[in-house]
Amino acid sequence: MTSDNFPSRLFKITEAFYRDVPSTADTHAFMDKFIEFLFPLRGNPAGSLEGTQRMWEELKVDFHKIITPVCEHRDCCCNNLTDRFFNQIPLLFTGLLQDAEMYNDCDPAAFCKEEVILCYPGFYAVMVYRIAHIIHKLDIPILPRVISEYAHSRTGIDINPGAEIGKRFYIDHGTGIVIGETTVIGENVKLYQGVTLGATFVSKKLEGKRRHPTIEDNVIIYAGSTILGGDTVVGHDTVIGGNVWLTRSVPPFSKVYHDPQIIIKGR
Repeated sequence: MTSDNFPSRLFKITEAFYRDVPSTADTHAFMDKFIEFLFPLRGNPAGSLEGTQRMWEELKVDFHKIITPVCEHRDCCCNNLTDRFFNQIPLLFTGLLQDAEMYNDCDPAAFCKEEVILCYPGFYAVMVYRIAHIIHKLDIPILPRVISEYAHSRTGIDINPGAEIGKRFYIDHGTGIVIGETTVIGENVKLYQGVTLGATFVSKKLEGKRRHPTIEDNVIIYAGSTILGGDTVVGHDTVIGGNVWLTRSVPPFSKVYHDPQIIIKGR
């Protein structure tokens, strides 16, 4: 095959391979518009009740367009999935306000909730995760990962949309955080940068099985800590210090610290 024949061969391959995926560009544009709808201070406010209602209807049309390539041949039609998604938005919005309050309550550097919503990468990543998680629970394929990876690329925070995360979730700084697909996180949990909630090892045979840890309510996990394994449970009200490596469960009200070795050099 000569290089001149490559374009036609590439076209035939990609035509078959890429036909059933959502548009990345359309998805990113939808997310930006959707987040500006929820929190107008992040973009251009609609300016009136009529404008807000019009934007709501436009978002429904955009969402329907995005999911059509991956859902049009399924038993549950795109119209039904669109309605089910948007019916959950009021509860989503209430939960996001609780998340924003958590940041404002916990971070002495936070001036107000508006600053959290506008500036904090951790809040942005949690917001995008919660949107992607709803879509994941609707069994819409591929799109939840497209959405979550958009936030990952912008914040350095990697939250799989399959994770289960409770109310008032707080991520400070956030860069380098990884939360795996089967992670379960309770309410009022705080994570700092560089935390990994992962699996003890990776194998395709583990698909659909619990591979990631459970973090119960009111847990704090400080920077650089790694917690691994589907059988690992961090009990409620526990504090995990920085740079801890943990592959077994700890009871509630524990304190787990990495004990550094200090060596004083001679003259």
